[in-house]
Amino acid sequence: MNDFLVQLSFNDVIDMIDGWVWGWPLIILILAAGIWLSVRTGFVQIFHLGKALRFMVENENDGDGEVTSFGALCTALSATIGTGNIVGVATAICLGGRGALLWMLVAAFFGMATKYTEGFLAIKYRDKKSDGHYLGGPFMYIEKGMGAKWKWLAKLFAVFGVVAGLLGIGTITQINGITSAINNFFDPDASHIAFSIGENRFTWATVIGGVVVTLFAALVIIGGIKRIAKVSEIVVPFMAITYIVFVLIIVLSHLSSIPSALNSVVKMAFSMKAVTGAGVGITLKLAMQKGIGRGVFSNEAGLGSAPIAAAAAKTKDSVRQGLVTMTGTFIDTIVICTLTGLSIILTGADEAFVDGSFEGVNITTLAWQKGLPWSENISSFILMLCLTFFAFTTILGWDYYSERCLEYLTDSKKVIKAYRYIYILAVLIGPYLTVSAVWNIADIFNGLMAFPNLIALFVLSGIVGRETRAYFKNKNHDIKDISKK
Repeated sequence: MNDFLVQLSFNDVIDMIDGWVWGWPLIILILAAGIWLSVRTGFVQIFHLGKALRFMVENENDGDGEVTSFGALCTALSATIGTGNIVGVATAICLGGRGALLWMLVAAFFGMATKYTEGFLAIKYRDKKSDGHYLGGPFMYIEKGMGAKWKWLAKLFAVFGVVAGLLGIGTITQINGITSAINNFFDPDASHIAFSIGENRFTWATVIGGVVVTLFAALVIIGGIKRIAKVSEIVVPFMAITYIVFVLIIVLSHLSSIPSALNSVVKMAFSMKAVTGAGVGITLKLAMQKGIGRGVFSNEAGLGSAPIAAAAAKTKDSVRQGLVTMTGTFIDTIVICTLTGLSIILTGADEAFVDGSFEGVNITTLAWQKGLPWSENISSFILMLCLTFFAFTTILGWDYYSERCLEYLTDSKKVIKAYRYIYILAVLIGPYLTVSAVWNIADIFNGLMAFPNLIALFVLSGIVGRETRAYFKNKNHDIKDISKK
Protein backbone atom coordinates (compact mmCIF):
# COMPACT_ATOMS: atom_id res chain seq x y z
CA MET A 1 0.00 0.00 0.00
CA ASN A 2 2.84 2.38 0.86
CA ASP A 3 4.52 1.63 -2.47
CA PHE A 4 1.26 2.43 -4.23
CA LEU A 5 0.98 5.77 -2.44
CA VAL A 6 4.58 6.64 -3.33
CA GLN A 7 3.92 5.81 -6.97
CA LEU A 8 0.70 7.79 -6.95
CA SER A 9 2.49 10.78 -5.45
CA PHE A 10 5.21 10.58 -8.10
CA ASN A 11 2.65 10.40 -10.92
CA ASP A 12 0.76 13.36 -9.46
CA VAL A 13 3.95 15.42 -9.43
CA ILE A 14 4.75 14.44 -13.01
CA ASP A 15 1.21 15.37 -14.08
CA MET A 16 1.52 18.74 -12.39
CA ILE A 17 4.86 19.53 -14.04
CA ASP A 18 3.57 18.36 -17.42
CA GLY A 19 0.52 20.59 -17.10
CA TRP A 20 2.71 23.57 -16.24
CA VAL A 21 5.28 23.04 -19.01
CA TRP A 22 2.64 22.35 -21.65
CA GLY A 23 0.30 25.06 -20.42
CA TRP A 24 -1.04 27.93 -22.49
CA PRO A 25 2.25 29.92 -22.51
CA LEU A 26 4.14 27.24 -24.46
CA ILE A 27 1.19 26.36 -26.69
CA ILE A 28 0.81 30.03 -27.64
CA LEU A 29 4.58 30.41 -28.08
CA ILE A 30 4.83 27.43 -30.46
CA LEU A 31 1.86 28.57 -32.55
CA ALA A 32 3.07 32.19 -32.52
CA ALA A 33 6.53 31.11 -33.68
CA GLY A 34 5.05 29.09 -36.53
CA ILE A 35 2.75 31.94 -37.60
CA TRP A 36 5.49 34.55 -37.32
CA LEU A 37 8.02 32.45 -39.25
CA SER A 38 5.41 31.66 -41.90
CA VAL A 39 4.97 35.39 -42.48
CA ARG A 40 8.71 36.16 -42.40
CA THR A 41 9.51 33.39 -44.90
CA GLY A 42 6.61 34.20 -47.22
CA PHE A 43 4.70 31.03 -46.32
CA VAL A 44 7.29 28.67 -47.77
CA GLN A 45 5.13 25.71 -46.73
CA ILE A 46 2.50 26.78 -49.27
CA PHE A 47 4.39 28.31 -52.17
CA HIS A 48 7.51 26.15 -52.16
CA LEU A 49 6.41 22.75 -50.90
CA GLY A 50 6.65 21.26 -54.40
CA LYS A 51 10.21 22.45 -54.78
CA ALA A 52 11.04 21.16 -51.30
CA LEU A 53 9.79 17.69 -52.17
CA ARG A 54 11.93 17.73 -55.32
CA PHE A 55 15.00 18.94 -53.44
CA MET A 56 14.39 16.11 -50.99
CA VAL A 57 15.34 13.45 -53.52
CA GLU A 58 17.81 15.49 -55.63
CA ASN A 59 21.08 15.74 -53.75
CA GLU A 60 23.82 18.29 -54.35
CA ASN A 61 26.92 16.70 -55.82
CA ASP A 62 29.55 19.06 -54.41
CA GLY A 63 28.06 20.20 -51.12
CA ASP A 64 30.06 20.27 -47.90
CA GLY A 65 28.96 17.85 -45.21
CA GLU A 66 28.96 14.25 -44.00
CA VAL A 67 25.79 12.77 -45.50
CA THR A 68 23.46 13.61 -48.40
CA SER A 69 20.49 15.89 -47.82
CA PHE A 70 18.25 12.85 -48.18
CA GLY A 71 20.39 10.96 -45.68
CA ALA A 72 20.14 13.84 -43.20
CA LEU A 73 16.37 13.92 -43.71
CA CYS A 74 16.10 10.17 -43.14
CA THR A 75 18.15 10.52 -39.95
CA ALA A 76 15.76 13.24 -38.78
CA LEU A 77 12.72 11.19 -39.83
CA SER A 78 14.13 8.16 -38.02
CA ALA A 79 13.79 10.19 -34.83
CA THR A 80 10.37 11.70 -35.63
CA ILE A 81 8.47 8.82 -37.22
CA GLY A 82 7.92 6.62 -34.20
CA THR A 83 5.43 5.90 -31.48
CA GLY A 84 4.11 9.46 -31.79
CA ASN A 85 2.61 8.54 -35.16
CA ILE A 86 0.95 5.35 -33.91
CA VAL A 87 0.55 5.54 -30.14
CA GLY A 88 0.72 9.32 -29.67
CA VAL A 89 -2.05 10.11 -32.15
CA ALA A 90 -4.36 7.56 -30.52
CA THR A 91 -3.59 8.95 -27.07
CA ALA A 92 -4.23 12.52 -28.23
CA ILE A 93 -7.63 11.62 -29.70
CA CYS A 94 -8.76 9.74 -26.61
CA LEU A 95 -7.51 12.36 -24.12
CA GLY A 96 -8.26 15.44 -26.19
CA GLY A 97 -11.16 14.23 -28.29
CA ARG A 98 -11.36 13.96 -32.07
CA GLY A 99 -10.77 17.68 -32.33
CA ALA A 100 -7.19 17.10 -31.22
CA LEU A 101 -6.47 15.81 -34.72
CA LEU A 102 -7.32 19.18 -36.26
CA TRP A 103 -5.13 21.06 -33.80
CA MET A 104 -2.35 18.60 -34.54
CA LEU A 105 -2.63 19.54 -38.23
CA VAL A 106 -2.80 23.28 -37.50
CA ALA A 107 0.37 23.02 -35.44
CA ALA A 108 2.03 20.98 -38.20
CA PHE A 109 1.09 23.49 -40.92
CA PHE A 110 2.77 26.37 -39.11
CA GLY A 111 5.40 23.98 -37.79
CA MET A 112 6.61 23.47 -41.36
CA ALA A 113 7.81 27.09 -41.41
CA THR A 114 9.43 26.50 -38.04
CA LYS A 115 11.20 23.40 -39.37
CA TYR A 116 12.32 25.33 -42.45
CA THR A 117 13.87 27.99 -40.22
CA GLU A 118 15.60 25.38 -38.07
CA GLY A 119 17.13 23.68 -41.11
CA PHE A 120 18.22 27.03 -42.56
CA LEU A 121 19.96 28.10 -39.36
CA ALA A 122 21.56 24.66 -38.89
CA ILE A 123 23.55 25.09 -42.12
CA LYS A 124 24.27 28.80 -41.74
CA TYR A 125 25.79 28.46 -38.27
CA ARG A 126 27.23 24.92 -38.23
CA ASP A 127 30.80 24.30 -37.13
CA LYS A 128 33.34 22.08 -38.90
CA LYS A 129 35.49 20.10 -36.49
CA SER A 130 39.17 19.24 -36.93
CA ASP A 131 38.37 15.65 -37.95
CA GLY A 132 36.05 16.86 -40.73
CA HIS A 133 32.65 16.18 -39.16
CA TYR A 134 30.07 18.92 -38.65
CA LEU A 135 28.42 19.99 -35.41
CA GLY A 136 25.29 22.08 -35.58
CA GLY A 137 21.84 22.69 -34.21
CA PRO A 138 20.22 25.15 -31.81
CA PHE A 139 23.25 25.23 -29.51
CA MET A 140 25.38 26.47 -32.42
CA TYR A 141 22.95 29.01 -33.87
CA ILE A 142 22.24 30.35 -30.40
CA GLU A 143 25.95 30.83 -29.68
CA LYS A 144 27.07 32.01 -33.14
CA GLY A 145 23.87 33.72 -34.26
CA MET A 146 22.81 35.44 -31.04
CA GLY A 147 26.33 35.97 -29.69
CA ALA A 148 28.70 34.49 -27.12
CA LYS A 149 26.82 36.11 -24.24
CA TRP A 150 23.97 33.69 -24.95
CA LYS A 151 26.17 30.61 -24.67
CA TRP A 152 24.48 29.75 -21.37
CA LEU A 153 21.19 29.37 -23.28
CA ALA A 154 22.91 27.14 -25.84
CA LYS A 155 24.26 24.95 -23.05
CA LEU A 156 20.82 24.82 -21.44
CA PHE A 157 19.35 23.50 -24.68
CA ALA A 158 22.12 20.91 -24.95
CA VAL A 159 21.45 19.70 -21.40
CA PHE A 160 17.73 19.36 -22.11
CA GLY A 161 18.57 17.53 -25.34
CA VAL A 162 20.74 14.99 -23.56
CA VAL A 163 18.14 14.33 -20.88
CA ALA A 164 15.26 14.25 -23.39
CA GLY A 165 17.06 11.62 -25.42
CA LEU A 166 17.95 9.56 -22.39
CA LEU A 167 14.74 9.73 -20.36
CA GLY A 168 12.06 10.85 -22.77
CA ILE A 169 11.70 10.70 -26.52
CA GLY A 170 14.60 8.47 -27.42
CA THR A 171 14.40 5.56 -25.04
CA ILE A 172 11.50 4.97 -22.67
CA THR A 173 8.55 5.94 -24.87
CA GLN A 174 9.87 4.07 -27.88
CA ILE A 175 10.73 0.77 -26.22
CA ASN A 176 7.51 0.96 -24.20
CA GLY A 177 5.51 1.26 -27.42
CA ILE A 178 7.41 -1.63 -29.00
CA THR A 179 6.97 -4.04 -26.11
CA SER A 180 3.30 -3.11 -25.69
CA ALA A 181 2.68 -3.99 -29.34
CA ILE A 182 4.64 -7.24 -29.02
CA ASN A 183 2.77 -8.21 -25.87
CA ASN A 184 -0.63 -7.37 -27.39
CA PHE A 185 0.09 -9.72 -30.25
CA PHE A 186 1.82 -12.65 -28.56
CA ASP A 187 0.19 -12.61 -25.12
CA PRO A 188 -2.83 -10.26 -25.01
CA ASP A 189 -4.35 -12.06 -22.02
CA ALA A 190 -1.11 -11.89 -20.01
CA SER A 191 -1.07 -15.65 -19.54
CA HIS A 192 2.69 -15.98 -19.21
CA ILE A 193 3.98 -13.72 -16.46
CA ALA A 194 7.74 -13.35 -16.06
CA PHE A 195 7.75 -11.16 -12.93
CA SER A 196 5.84 -8.41 -11.12
CA ILE A 197 6.74 -4.98 -9.78
CA GLY A 198 4.13 -3.94 -7.26
CA GLU A 199 0.77 -4.29 -8.95
CA ASN A 200 2.31 -4.31 -12.44
CA ARG A 201 2.85 -7.70 -14.07
CA PHE A 202 5.16 -8.20 -17.04
CA THR A 203 4.89 -11.05 -19.49
CA TRP A 204 7.65 -13.03 -21.11
CA ALA A 205 6.68 -11.43 -24.44
CA THR A 206 7.49 -8.01 -22.96
CA VAL A 207 10.76 -9.18 -21.43
CA ILE A 208 12.03 -11.04 -24.50
CA GLY A 209 10.91 -8.30 -26.89
CA GLY A 210 12.63 -5.64 -24.80
CA VAL A 211 15.89 -7.57 -24.60
CA VAL A 212 15.98 -8.35 -28.34
CA VAL A 213 15.29 -4.74 -29.37
CA THR A 214 17.90 -3.50 -26.90
CA LEU A 215 20.52 -5.87 -28.32
CA PHE A 216 19.87 -4.74 -31.90
CA ALA A 217 19.91 -1.08 -30.83
CA ALA A 218 23.22 -1.64 -29.05
CA LEU A 219 24.79 -3.17 -32.16
CA VAL A 220 23.95 -0.06 -34.18
CA ILE A 221 24.55 2.60 -31.52
CA ILE A 222 27.95 1.27 -30.50
CA GLY A 223 28.94 1.41 -34.18
CA GLY A 224 28.60 5.20 -34.09
CA ILE A 225 26.91 7.89 -36.14
CA LYS A 226 27.70 6.51 -39.60
CA ARG A 227 26.08 3.18 -38.84
CA ILE A 228 22.99 4.95 -37.48
CA ALA A 229 22.68 6.96 -40.71
CA LYS A 230 23.08 3.87 -42.92
CA VAL A 231 20.41 1.90 -41.07
CA SER A 232 17.98 4.85 -41.04
CA GLU A 233 18.36 5.57 -44.74
CA ILE A 234 17.33 2.00 -45.57
CA VAL A 235 14.65 1.31 -42.97
CA VAL A 236 12.80 4.64 -42.74
CA PRO A 237 11.63 5.05 -46.37
CA PHE A 238 10.62 1.40 -46.65
CA MET A 239 8.61 1.32 -43.42
CA ALA A 240 7.02 4.75 -44.01
CA ILE A 241 5.71 3.67 -47.41
CA THR A 242 4.57 0.31 -46.03
CA TYR A 243 2.67 1.95 -43.17
CA ILE A 244 1.02 4.54 -45.44
CA VAL A 245 -0.19 1.83 -47.82
CA PHE A 246 -1.91 -0.16 -45.07
CA VAL A 247 -3.51 2.90 -43.44
CA LEU A 248 -4.73 4.07 -46.85
CA ILE A 249 -6.49 0.73 -47.24
CA ILE A 250 -8.44 1.45 -44.04
CA VAL A 251 -9.29 5.03 -45.03
CA LEU A 252 -10.29 4.20 -48.61
CA SER A 253 -12.50 1.34 -47.45
CA HIS A 254 -14.49 3.86 -45.38
CA LEU A 255 -14.88 6.60 -47.98
CA SER A 256 -18.59 7.10 -47.32
CA SER A 257 -17.88 7.81 -43.64
CA ILE A 258 -15.19 10.42 -44.20
CA PRO A 259 -17.52 13.49 -44.35
CA SER A 260 -19.15 12.66 -40.99
CA ALA A 261 -15.76 11.86 -39.47
CA LEU A 262 -14.32 15.21 -40.58
CA ASN A 263 -17.42 16.96 -39.28
CA SER A 264 -16.91 15.42 -35.83
CA VAL A 265 -13.25 16.47 -35.87
CA VAL A 266 -14.05 20.11 -36.67
CA LYS A 267 -16.98 20.24 -34.26
CA MET A 268 -14.98 18.89 -31.32
CA ALA A 269 -11.93 21.01 -32.19
CA PHE A 270 -13.88 24.19 -31.42
CA SER A 271 -16.14 22.96 -28.64
CA MET A 272 -16.17 25.59 -25.89
CA LYS A 273 -17.73 23.28 -23.35
CA ALA A 274 -17.49 19.66 -22.33
CA VAL A 275 -19.19 17.29 -24.74
CA THR A 276 -20.79 13.91 -24.25
CA GLY A 277 -20.31 10.48 -25.76
CA ALA A 278 -16.81 9.40 -26.75
CA GLY A 279 -15.39 12.75 -25.64
CA VAL A 280 -16.74 13.13 -22.10
CA GLY A 281 -15.16 16.16 -20.48
CA ILE A 282 -13.33 17.24 -23.64
CA THR A 283 -13.04 21.01 -24.10
CA LEU A 284 -11.35 23.34 -26.57
CA LYS A 285 -8.41 23.82 -24.21
CA LEU A 286 -7.84 20.10 -23.76
CA ALA A 287 -8.21 19.39 -27.48
CA MET A 288 -5.63 22.07 -28.29
CA GLN A 289 -3.26 20.97 -25.54
CA LYS A 290 -3.28 17.29 -26.46
CA GLY A 291 -3.36 17.89 -30.21
CA ILE A 292 -0.51 20.40 -30.27
CA GLY A 293 1.44 18.53 -27.60
CA ARG A 294 1.29 15.15 -29.33
CA GLY A 295 1.83 16.81 -32.73
CA VAL A 296 5.03 18.46 -31.56
CA PHE A 297 6.08 15.20 -29.91
CA SER A 298 5.65 13.50 -33.28
CA ASN A 299 7.16 16.00 -35.75
CA GLU A 300 9.38 17.88 -33.25
CA ALA A 301 8.88 21.25 -34.98
CA GLY A 302 10.18 23.89 -32.60
CA LEU A 303 12.06 21.47 -30.38
CA GLY A 304 15.34 21.98 -32.22
CA SER A 305 16.12 18.31 -32.79
CA ALA A 306 15.92 18.11 -36.61
CA PRO A 307 18.54 20.83 -37.24
CA ILE A 308 21.09 18.68 -35.40
CA ALA A 309 20.77 16.14 -38.21
CA ALA A 310 20.40 18.80 -40.93
CA ALA A 311 23.77 20.28 -39.95
CA ALA A 312 25.51 17.16 -41.30
CA ALA A 313 23.96 17.47 -44.79
CA LYS A 314 26.18 17.85 -47.86
CA THR A 315 25.07 21.29 -49.01
CA LYS A 316 26.28 24.84 -49.45
CA ASP A 317 22.80 26.32 -49.44
CA SER A 318 20.93 27.18 -46.23
CA VAL A 319 17.60 27.77 -48.00
CA ARG A 320 17.77 24.50 -49.87
CA GLN A 321 18.42 22.50 -46.71
CA GLY A 322 15.70 24.43 -44.91
CA LEU A 323 13.22 23.30 -47.55
CA VAL A 324 14.38 19.68 -47.28
CA THR A 325 14.11 19.80 -43.49
CA MET A 326 10.60 21.22 -43.80
CA THR A 327 9.41 18.13 -45.68
CA GLY A 328 9.97 16.10 -42.52
CA THR A 329 6.98 17.71 -40.81
CA PHE A 330 4.86 17.30 -43.93
CA ILE A 331 5.60 13.57 -44.15
CA ASP A 332 5.41 12.91 -40.42
CA THR A 333 2.27 14.78 -39.43
CA ILE A 334 0.36 16.04 -42.46
CA VAL A 335 0.55 12.61 -44.09
CA ILE A 336 1.21 9.84 -41.54
CA CYS A 337 -0.45 11.26 -38.41
CA THR A 338 -3.50 12.38 -40.39
CA LEU A 339 -3.97 8.92 -41.88
CA THR A 340 -3.50 7.31 -38.46
CA GLY A 341 -6.06 9.63 -36.88
CA LEU A 342 -8.59 9.07 -39.67
CA SER A 343 -8.20 5.30 -39.42
CA ILE A 344 -8.97 5.47 -35.69
CA ILE A 345 -11.98 7.74 -36.13
CA LEU A 346 -13.43 5.98 -39.19
CA THR A 347 -13.35 2.60 -37.46
CA GLY A 348 -14.69 4.02 -34.19
CA ALA A 349 -11.73 2.62 -32.27
CA ASP A 350 -11.58 5.72 -30.06
CA GLU A 351 -15.12 5.06 -28.80
CA ALA A 352 -14.17 1.66 -27.39
CA PHE A 353 -12.23 3.17 -24.50
CA VAL A 354 -14.56 5.87 -23.15
CA ASP A 355 -14.02 4.64 -19.59
CA GLY A 356 -10.35 5.63 -19.78
CA SER A 357 -9.07 2.04 -19.61
CA PHE A 358 -6.84 2.32 -22.67
CA GLU A 359 -3.27 2.42 -23.83
CA GLY A 360 -2.49 4.19 -27.09
CA VAL A 361 -1.26 1.13 -28.94
CA ASN A 362 -4.48 -0.76 -28.12
CA ILE A 363 -6.56 1.88 -29.89
CA THR A 364 -4.56 1.81 -33.11
CA THR A 365 -4.45 -2.00 -32.99
CA LEU A 366 -8.25 -2.11 -32.73
CA ALA A 367 -8.54 0.28 -35.70
CA TRP A 368 -6.36 -1.99 -37.82
CA GLN A 369 -8.23 -5.11 -36.71
CA LYS A 370 -11.58 -3.54 -37.62
CA GLY A 371 -10.43 -1.72 -40.74
CA LEU A 372 -8.21 -4.14 -42.66
CA PRO A 373 -9.86 -6.86 -44.79
CA TRP A 374 -8.16 -9.87 -43.19
CA SER A 375 -7.90 -11.63 -39.85
CA GLU A 376 -7.24 -9.69 -36.66
CA ASN A 377 -4.02 -11.61 -36.04
CA ILE A 378 -2.54 -10.60 -39.39
CA SER A 379 -3.55 -6.95 -38.88
CA SER A 380 -2.04 -6.89 -35.40
CA PHE A 381 1.15 -8.52 -36.61
CA ILE A 382 1.64 -5.97 -39.42
CA LEU A 383 1.03 -3.05 -37.05
CA MET A 384 3.42 -4.56 -34.53
CA LEU A 385 6.15 -4.73 -37.19
CA CYS A 386 5.51 -1.13 -38.30
CA LEU A 387 5.61 0.20 -34.76
CA THR A 388 8.68 -1.85 -33.91
CA PHE A 389 10.69 -0.54 -36.86
CA PHE A 390 9.49 3.05 -36.44
CA ALA A 391 10.28 3.10 -32.75
CA PHE A 392 13.57 1.28 -33.26
CA THR A 393 14.83 3.93 -35.70
CA THR A 394 13.67 6.65 -33.30
CA ILE A 395 15.85 5.10 -30.61
CA LEU A 396 18.78 5.35 -33.01
CA GLY A 397 17.98 8.89 -34.17
CA TRP A 398 17.71 10.28 -30.67
CA ASP A 399 20.99 8.70 -29.68
CA TYR A 400 22.48 10.75 -32.54
CA TYR A 401 20.81 13.92 -31.30
CA SER A 402 21.71 13.50 -27.65
CA GLU A 403 25.32 12.57 -28.47
CA ARG A 404 25.67 15.75 -30.53
CA CYS A 405 24.26 17.77 -27.61
CA LEU A 406 26.71 16.05 -25.29
CA GLU A 407 29.56 16.77 -27.70
CA TYR A 408 28.71 20.46 -27.50
CA LEU A 409 28.93 20.28 -23.72
CA THR A 410 32.13 18.24 -23.64
CA ASP A 411 34.69 17.06 -26.18
CA SER A 412 35.55 14.03 -24.08
CA LYS A 413 35.20 10.89 -26.20
CA LYS A 414 35.21 8.80 -23.03
CA VAL A 415 32.17 10.65 -21.70
CA ILE A 416 30.31 10.22 -24.99
CA LYS A 417 31.17 6.51 -25.10
CA ALA A 418 29.96 6.05 -21.52
CA TYR A 419 26.75 7.88 -22.41
CA ARG A 420 26.06 5.39 -25.19
CA TYR A 421 26.02 2.53 -22.70
CA ILE A 422 23.80 4.46 -20.29
CA TYR A 423 21.45 5.19 -23.19
CA ILE A 424 21.27 1.49 -24.04
CA LEU A 425 20.54 0.72 -20.38
CA ALA A 426 17.64 3.20 -20.44
CA VAL A 427 16.22 1.32 -23.44
CA LEU A 428 16.51 -1.94 -21.52
CA ILE A 429 14.51 -0.74 -18.49
CA GLY A 430 11.98 1.30 -20.51
CA PRO A 431 9.31 -1.42 -20.83
CA TYR A 432 8.76 -1.52 -17.09
CA LEU A 433 7.55 2.05 -16.62
CA THR A 434 3.85 2.94 -16.78
CA VAL A 435 2.48 4.50 -19.96
CA SER A 436 1.03 7.63 -18.34
CA ALA A 437 4.29 8.48 -16.60
CA VAL A 438 6.31 7.74 -19.74
CA TRP A 439 4.32 10.07 -21.98
CA ASN A 440 4.20 12.84 -19.38
CA ILE A 441 7.96 12.73 -18.81
CA ALA A 442 8.50 12.87 -22.57
CA ASP A 443 6.12 15.85 -22.84
CA ILE A 444 8.01 17.70 -20.11
CA PHE A 445 11.37 17.44 -21.81
CA ASN A 446 9.84 18.28 -25.19
CA GLY A 447 8.67 21.55 -23.72
CA LEU A 448 11.93 22.32 -21.96
CA MET A 449 13.87 21.87 -25.21
CA ALA A 450 11.47 24.14 -27.04
CA PHE A 451 11.95 27.24 -24.87
CA PRO A 452 15.59 28.11 -25.71
CA ASN A 453 15.17 27.05 -29.33
CA LEU A 454 12.08 29.19 -29.89
CA ILE A 455 13.81 32.20 -28.37
CA ALA A 456 16.58 31.81 -30.94
CA LEU A 457 14.11 31.38 -33.81
CA PHE A 458 12.36 34.63 -32.93
CA VAL A 459 15.63 36.54 -32.55
CA LEU A 460 17.13 35.22 -35.81
CA SER A 461 13.93 35.33 -37.86
CA GLY A 462 14.94 38.60 -39.54
CA ILE A 463 18.06 37.02 -41.01
CA VAL A 464 16.09 34.00 -42.21
CA GLY A 465 13.42 36.19 -43.77
CA ARG A 466 15.84 38.44 -45.66
CA GLU A 467 17.95 35.63 -47.07
CA THR A 468 14.90 33.55 -47.99
CA ARG A 469 13.28 36.39 -49.89
CA ALA A 470 16.56 37.13 -51.68
CA TYR A 471 16.92 33.47 -52.63
CA PHE A 472 13.51 33.15 -54.25
CA LYS A 473 13.74 36.59 -55.84
CA ASN A 474 16.84 35.47 -57.71
CA LYS A 475 15.52 33.38 -60.61
CA ASN A 476 18.94 31.77 -61.05
CA HIS A 477 18.12 29.60 -58.07
CA ASP A 478 15.99 27.31 -60.17
CA ILE A 479 16.17 23.67 -59.12
CA LYS A 480 17.74 22.59 -62.41
CA ASP A 481 20.42 25.26 -62.18
CA ILE A 482 21.27 24.36 -58.59
CA SER A 483 21.63 20.66 -59.33
CA LYS A 484 24.28 21.43 -61.95
CA LYS A 485 26.43 23.56 -59.69
